[in-house]
Amino acid sequence: MSTKHTFIGALLAGLLVSLGASAQNISIATGGTGGVYYPMGGGLAAILSKSVPGMQATAEVTGGSVDNLKLIASGKPYIGFSMSDAALDAYRGEDKFKSGKVAVRTLAILYPNRMHVVSVEGRGVSKMSDLKGKRVSTGSPGSATEVMAFRVIEAAGLDKDKDMKRERLGVAESVNAIKDGKIDAFFWVGGLPTAAVTDLSNTPGTKIKMIDHADTVPAMNKKYGNLYVQDTIAKTIYQGMEADNKQATVMNILVANASMDETTAYNVVKTLFEKRSDMIAVHKESNNIKLENQKAEASPLPFHPGALKYFAEKGIKVN
Repeated sequence: MSTKHTFIGALLAGLLVSLGASAQNISIATGGTGGVYYPMGGGLAAILSKSVPGMQATAEVTGGSVDNLKLIASGKPYIGFSMSDAALDAYRGEDKFKSGKVAVRTLAILYPNRMHVVSVEGRGVSKMSDLKGKRVSTGSPGSATEVMAFRVIEAAGLDKDKDMKRERLGVAESVNAIKDGKIDAFFWVGGLPTAAVTDLSNTPGTKIKMIDHADTVPAMNKKYGNLYVQDTIAKTIYQGMEADNKQATVMNILVANASMDETTAYNVVKTLFEKRSDMIAVHKESNNIKLENQKAEASPLPFHPGALKYFAEKGIKVN
């Protein structure tokens, strides 16, 4: 081989090594396919891959917040969606994280997650006390739905193990089970509208029943900290609702491991906010992802330095 060819070969090899070094794969831990985390995470993955040079992002189906936080704990290149109550448990090493604290940090405050307690006409469920003796899904294993469902049930004066026959299904599976008469009600924490609940409300011959439970919020906050607010799902959200549903809400946050480098965290947060219109096109809950909502009191965890850097550039003082 000539000296010229050897030089060109070495140059190309060096270029390939350089490109390989700059390539960055990142996974986004989302939730089940019937909820909001999954489509929103898929949208974010596409936008990051398109907008951040060298970044290749992919969205993963998971059980939800608890699973996502455990993936964050692995130290692998993950960002994830989580409810703030589950994230606080992980940060403190409590409840489902008693095996060890997770070095989790907030990247951004996202949107409010509404607790849905759902039944259908004919199952004898119109208030929380009616769940006694019923077949009830409290969310999939690895989800923050399960964490919050247990807290709502407890605050309503019920025993999750003794007072009901409990199933552990995701929202899509819960909807199928209630349609098939296998359960009488289910819990789900998600954005509005949640596709699977919309599917149930639009099913011919089915009338949805949304169970009020906002009165459980004071007891939950007294025991677990000020994580929950009394809120409302408007009767226009799901077809067949007779009235606005008075319910409990918790915030969603985007999280990463504290060990994520500042530049990566900065690029994720910058892209999330600067491509917000693309996110809204994926799911309208992205309307609630706003710079003015990025406040220390809105997150139960410290913010990642990369996020703080972006917010500072935008004149947002978080801490």
